[in-house]
Amino acid sequence: MSAHPVSEKLFIDGPVGRLEAVVDRPGEGALQGCAVVCHPHPQHGGTMHNKVAHTLARAFVRSGYETLRFNFRGTEKSDGHFDDGIGELDDALAAIDWMRARHGPYPLWLAGFSFGAAIAVKAAVVTHVDGLVSVAPAISRFATGLESQPQCPWLVVQGDEDELVDVEETVEWMDSLEPGPELLIVPGGEHFFHGRLSELRDAVMEFIAE
Repeated sequence: MSAHPVSEKLFIDGPVGRLEAVVDRPGEGALQGCAVVCHPHPQHGGTMHNKVAHTLARAFVRSGYETLRFNFRGTEKSDGHFDDGIGELDDALAAIDWMRARHGPYPLWLAGFSFGAAIAVKAAVVTHVDGLVSVAPAISRFATGLESQPQCPWLVVQGDEDELVDVEETVEWMDSLEPGPELLIVPGGEHFFHGRLSELRDAVMEFIAE
């Protein structure tokens, strides 16, 4: 794969208007699949440009996946207003549909960070995806009471010094799932993975390759 991905800014149709988005394409080589990345909480400064969301996109692009990052409703240039995770799930499903229409038979993966990780988990329960990556998932606040769990390869990455999403809460939630996702705990990792982003990227690439 070329080290120079191609990025394109665009808008996609969402349930309440346009959603601002960026598509990152691998520079060269055969496309391996496509991915959608969900950003952290918009009311706490989260956008598709968040460093962890960007790192997730980079991991997919380096793995040969065309990757869509988008802004949830009411974020930056996306239409609409924040909807407490309910409308944001619809936004994520619209982004998945857009990617499916573009790359039909290719594997489609879903990833998210914090609030976006919880939304991605919910989306992966209601629609089929081929893989899921959840970084510091804010499950207790935005994805409790799931009727089932995602039926795909699934990685959860959590820092053990996360000041916003409690590592023990994440482990307890995962223990309630059968068979449950694969868990990677990053020692000394905090919520935004400061200084650990390349480690996060490499771990995600390794999981995609498996």
